[in-house]
Amino acid sequence: MGANASTGGPSEKIPNPQYRTSALLHRYSSVDTPLDPDVGHGLPHTLTATRHHSDKKKKSSAFATVRKKLTRRKKGSKSADHAKAIRELTCNWDARDINALVEEYEAGAALKELSIQADLARPPSSLLQQDLSDLYDYKYCTDVDLIFQDACFPVHRAILAARCPFFRDLLCRAPGYGQEVLVDIKTAGMDIPMFSALLRYLYTGEFDTEGSRLENLDVLVHLGDEFGIPNALEQDFKILLETGDYYDAILVFSSEAVPPDSNVTEACGNDYYFDDELRCHKAILSARSPFFRNMLQKRVRTGEEMTDRTLQTPTRIVLDETVIPRRYARVLLQAIYLDTVDMSLIIRESPSATSLSEVQAMVAGRGELSQAEEAMELFQIAQFLELSVLAQGCEDIIAESITVDMLIPTLQWSRQPHGSEWAHRQALLYLKEEFSQVASSPVLCELGKDYLGEALQSDYLQASELEVLKAVLKWGEHQLVRRMEEREPNLVSNTAHSVSKKGVKRRDLDDVELREILSEVLPYVRVDHVLPASHDVLSGAIKRGLVSSPPSHMLGGDTGKANAWIPGKSSGMYIKPRLFQPYMDEAKAILEEHLDAEIELVRLRMMRMSHIPDTLYMVDDKTPSRVRHRPSAKPPAFIAGEVPVPNVDKVRSMLGREKELRRIPLAQRAYGICPDRGLVTYQIHLRVVREFGLPDAAVELLQYPGDYYLELLDDIPGAGATAAVALAVPPMSAPARHLDETRFSFTPSPRPLGPRPAPVQHVDPLDVTECTRRGVMPDIAVPATSATPSVGRQMQRSPELGDRGGAAFSRSFSYS
Repeated sequence: MGANASTGGPSEKIPNPQYRTSALLHRYSSVDTPLDPDVGHGLPHTLTATRHHSDKKKKSSAFATVRKKLTRRKKGSKSADHAKAIRELTCNWDARDINALVEEYEAGAALKELSIQADLARPPSSLLQQDLSDLYDYKYCTDVDLIFQDACFPVHRAILAARCPFFRDLLCRAPGYGQEVLVDIKTAGMDIPMFSALLRYLYTGEFDTEGSRLENLDVLVHLGDEFGIPNALEQDFKILLETGDYYDAILVFSSEAVPPDSNVTEACGNDYYFDDELRCHKAILSARSPFFRNMLQKRVRTGEEMTDRTLQTPTRIVLDETVIPRRYARVLLQAIYLDTVDMSLIIRESPSATSLSEVQAMVAGRGELSQAEEAMELFQIAQFLELSVLAQGCEDIIAESITVDMLIPTLQWSRQPHGSEWAHRQALLYLKEEFSQVASSPVLCELGKDYLGEALQSDYLQASELEVLKAVLKWGEHQLVRRMEEREPNLVSNTAHSVSKKGVKRRDLDDVELREILSEVLPYVRVDHVLPASHDVLSGAIKRGLVSSPPSHMLGGDTGKANAWIPGKSSGMYIKPRLFQPYMDEAKAILEEHLDAEIELVRLRMMRMSHIPDTLYMVDDKTPSRVRHRPSAKPPAFIAGEVPVPNVDKVRSMLGREKELRRIPLAQRAYGICPDRGLVTYQIHLRVVREFGLPDAAVELLQYPGDYYLELLDDIPGAGATAAVALAVPPMSAPARHLDETRFSFTPSPRPLGPRPAPVQHVDPLDVTECTRRGVMPDIAVPATSATPSVGRQMQRSPELGDRGGAAFSRSFSYS
């Protein structure tokens, strides 16, 4: 089931949550202004209301149209400003430099997609079918034994009776607890394995075709005639939930604020509520929640369960309403029985004891909790009950509800011990994606220094560097004014002469104190990329001493502008540009204009090393080997000193998942175009550890698995090739090959092992690969006697490797 959560108000219903897509980060909601009801004179009330509603709707739609036009014009003007800024920057660049900038943007875009997937990763929630299959295997809370061909099958009366009329009639004739019921099936060819598969099918709705023999297919056809075809599993469980048939447990919510004999049937408006009690089934509760399972098993050990069975009374499960409010009871059971989270089932008029969130809402002056706040409270309940499907459904609602106003509450709640790390990552993603909108709102001044600093460090912040600089200065000045208000004497505070009433002019601010406030966040502003470079905001910040060193282009003339944006320059002024989408789009448009004018330069976009074998992707500067060869013979018990090492089977599964993710097209593309392949590998590792529910520090387990389990070296992707490369090519501080730009020829570095490579002929200037544009060739060790085809011969077989003009790469150049 997919998790397609809508934001349509309190009636939101979320199916079983799975991984979200990047569309979760780009949500723009419009809020319609409510219309005040009017009562007409001389006309029927219904007609008058309809007429006035139609008139107001026309006026509202007209104002909305004007508002949309103004918003579109404002956004269009901003986009035009960004396009103008990047065109002014690149007006004197040649096509080679523009192409280099575009390739940096494309590499950043590939890394961003991997980063988004890692941020959206989380352990999969336990599905209803999976939990019921485990229930059939482990026999929790069974209440009847079926005897078929001298084999005993402990089962659950409620599930079989709800799923199959045959078993419903059979079990009605033996209503006692723990009775043995003989099963006589008329269908010929029915054996014990087939009967077990039939029971599992009734539990899960899926038949194990792999475990069944082909000759039993005709038996299945006859079984369908005898037993009938059951409904969908969700439909039968929905009926079981709504009617409460065959219930053997009752949920009771108790607190000092609600007497035990109170009646909430009218407030709930549902048939399965009666006398402050809620009918349910112990088997389903124990299958879905380890909390309920442990509670019921404890009753069995203490003998309380046998007492209830002897008296033939349902088990009363008393819940503390201060921990689990009754108003969420229907949402809770809906998630347990149907794998869905329906916020419309919250009992709005419930006499529940007031929860902490409700008290905070009343203190803040709000009448009731918002949907996001209710989801936060439900998430804590789900964590307490260990109900993953409800927890992830609440996380999805929280993520869908993030707006500028809800950004700070979500960040603060998710960082608490009872909060959600996944929701925290989504809130940070929203901050980075909507930074321009946040910077123009009062929410910016309420951001904490750590949240602001984390956003500014991102390479994917969606704002121009000028907007970033303005936002940082605005935030710092607000913090300084707040300090000045706190230092005011009590006699002056909140008077006409106070700072809060009188205000503060910029010239009255202490630049020394402002520099101290901004000392931890201003260095994250990439002042070399502020466009236009002569903007008054940047000049003013330099004059005030807030920016310690001026941008490089102010020191090195016009040539410094390109050096700060493009890697591979010898000046050392390069600073990685942020992946700001308007800049990237305009840079691509400028490059296309250059390519149209000089079509021969299309070969600059040629071969990307995307078809290098996977084992060679692990040869990078960050992770030259998967084993660090610790001196200690005993493997460590903790990862990074804080995370316990998981068992070897889990680590083997993680390595298999890593190998699978390395082969997806997005990862292959990122490995081919990103200069630092270690960053790509890190994002894959991050996604794996999050999918397996481990902290981010467990990435070290995938980076160096041999340090923890030596027996896994054979399972490590590319471990043998990595070790061979590590032995053949010792680490170098400098690149292995350099580009002589005056001659456009490759000069191989001396090799300590193996035969010397043959001299390399000069290459045409337009046949330079993307790697040479950076001044570095990939450090790939290929033995001279190896049967592996050279790069040139691979290109001869696959001329489509390049983006354009693949036929141009038919010429072979290699190190034999």
